[in-house]
Amino acid sequence: MSFFLMLLAGFFLPLFPLSMVFNALLARTKNPIVRVLLIFIWPQIGVFLLAWAGLPLDSGFFVGWAVLTAIFYAWRLLTVRVLSQWGGMLATSAWALAWIIAADLPANSELHSFALWMSVAPALLIFIATALQERFGAAYSGLVVGLARALPRLSSVIVVVVLAAMALPVFPSFFAMLVLLAHASTFFALPILLTWLLWSWAGTRLLNGFVFGPRAETEAADLSSTTTWGFIGLIVAIVVINLIWTGA
Repeated sequence: MSFFLMLLAGFFLPLFPLSMVFNALLARTKNPIVRVLLIFIWPQIGVFLLAWAGLPLDSGFFVGWAVLTAIFYAWRLLTVRVLSQWGGMLATSAWALAWIIAADLPANSELHSFALWMSVAPALLIFIATALQERFGAAYSGLVVGLARALPRLSSVIVVVVLAAMALPVFPSFFAMLVLLAHASTFFALPILLTWLLWSWAGTRLLNGFVFGPRAETEAADLSSTTTWGFIGLIVAIVVINLIWTGA
């Protein structure tokens, strides 16, 4: 029963190739609100299944499988150019790391928190992808470069969200990764750091494909000041809530 529950959890805290179910479902879902809800709810189902299986997990096999999945999807980010797909693969890579915490904790509260905070950046990327699709017909890295000069407000939001996706300091994912490292053995610490490094590398490539470069020749409208400040306010609120949550 425990093995079956852990295997079922592998669909929600994704283990390759079970992870393909989530990414296919995200790709088929067109409504951005539904996509965001899917990103936040999907890993929480996995946490409930692992708690039902019994924590802490006594299965090095599943933890090793999860670490390999996280590295695989982090590496895949380097070649993915569709922004919504990039966000889905980032989420897949991040959620897989939750198995390391599950192997070290008798309670599931930190697992729920980890899954929540690691879902924030992928969810925000869905809104960025929607904004780009409305203006250019697609959210495709390299389709239109040099947005920093042509659409400075949209570019600023893209930069902030991608920095959050890279789990840089101040953002919720950064503190979630510190919690993860605190629960990881030395054996798993290096693969975690490698995954983190790949996220940063992929994020830098993504910014080069959208924001930097010669001025884009486009007549697309920039974000309004109200929308921009609303988005920045949302991100600041998330950061503050996370700092209070973690006691940082």
